[in-house]
Amino acid sequence: MENRLLKKRITSEADLTVGSIVDKVLLFAIPLMLTSMLQQLFNATDVAVVGKFASMEAMAAVGSNTPVVSLLINFFVGVSVGSNVLISRSIGARDSEKAKSAVRTSMALALTAGVFIALLGNLIASPIIEILGVPAEVKEYSVTYLRLYFSGAPFILLYNFEAAIFRSNGNTRTPLTCLFAGGVFNVAANLFFVLVLGMDVDGVAIATVLANVISSMMLLYFLRKEDSIIHVNVAKIRINRDDLATILKIGMPAGLQSAVFSISNICIQSGINSLGADYMAASSAAFNIEIFAFFVVNSFTQTLVTFIGQNYGAGKYARCREVVRKTLMVSWTFAMVLSVLLLVFARPLLGLFTNEPQVIEAGMLRVKVILYAETLNVLMDNLSGAMRGLGKSLIPALTTLICVCGVRIIWVFTGFQIYHTWMSIMMVFPVSWAVNTVFIVIGYIRTRNRMLCADEEASC
Repeated sequence: MENRLLKKRITSEADLTVGSIVDKVLLFAIPLMLTSMLQQLFNATDVAVVGKFASMEAMAAVGSNTPVVSLLINFFVGVSVGSNVLISRSIGARDSEKAKSAVRTSMALALTAGVFIALLGNLIASPIIEILGVPAEVKEYSVTYLRLYFSGAPFILLYNFEAAIFRSNGNTRTPLTCLFAGGVFNVAANLFFVLVLGMDVDGVAIATVLANVISSMMLLYFLRKEDSIIHVNVAKIRINRDDLATILKIGMPAGLQSAVFSISNICIQSGINSLGADYMAASSAAFNIEIFAFFVVNSFTQTLVTFIGQNYGAGKYARCREVVRKTLMVSWTFAMVLSVLLLVFARPLLGLFTNEPQVIEAGMLRVKVILYAETLNVLMDNLSGAMRGLGKSLIPALTTLICVCGVRIIWVFTGFQIYHTWMSIMMVFPVSWAVNTVFIVIGYIRTRNRMLCADEEASC
């Protein structure tokens, strides 16, 4: 009886194993895309508000913390991919008990990891700022923002694991709705704390934490009200060792891949910091523009994780291959269109963050370098997502560790020391992407041939 109800619910919600691929990919990916863009818009208000109404030093402090925040937060967000894959596979295989157990384990893991990050982040905030070589005039702002931001880690992780649970069941709309509510509060609270109360980085950090509390609690409310397989009973939240092992086996490499990017970006940020506050501010402003193109690509990456997870669980290997091909085409089209639009409007957009001409010019150079190379990011990120959906997270993690982190760290400590310029530090992004893309493509082809082409009649 329960499995029949599960089958009915999957069909009415979003059975990703049947029907038009492109239509379902778009219905799934567009809310994800909007979620990421809204999240970034709301995060960008932290930079914009302090840049316009506080000081350039406060703006530089918020921007300089971005790689550090990403290092710890994105690692555990990457781990949530393991939850997505396990739940998606269970739903595709119509295994209701496994899906329920995976949901309970995912919630418990999110809360445990969130508390760990909050405690660790507050302990290491000051030493990390010292290691980054943040200028003296920015240091105090940076430590304050970092400690307050990490204090909200339990709610940040809870939201991301909850969103992964909804995605595994084909629902990307509910996380979007909850994020929008929290984001609107974030913007209003930013302005209130800075303009009315006269706060600076502490105000925007507190606003961000409170916004994450709102979004995560709303998602928890909807999970408790769910009448499907992903319903959450708070009293039954606990870790199942087998599920945890599976989640970590898939999610740890994905988290490592995200952390590797962050580690390499911390090295790059230290190089940017050595060029002075103007370039720190320019990098922060440009990042908040160019990142929208990445969010487009990443929405299709997350789509691939769930689609491949459900279809592989259902044994539909030919459909898995077709999903990858068609999603790549759609992802590339969306990314290129948005990249062109961002390049056209980059200068006025940078002007929203700062009035300093030298900061805007430096920001323009970063935006151009990153967006011109966005095609590489499409292949690199989407094929990584396809492999994670197949449960093979280690391959993209290792190639990223060697090709991205290796290339960037080597350049920062060698070539950049000789050619100590803004262009020199920026070119490390497309160069490392190019090297990584080659190995990601090779890794995907080998994985596809081994896991999806076992049938002699399958055309790969």
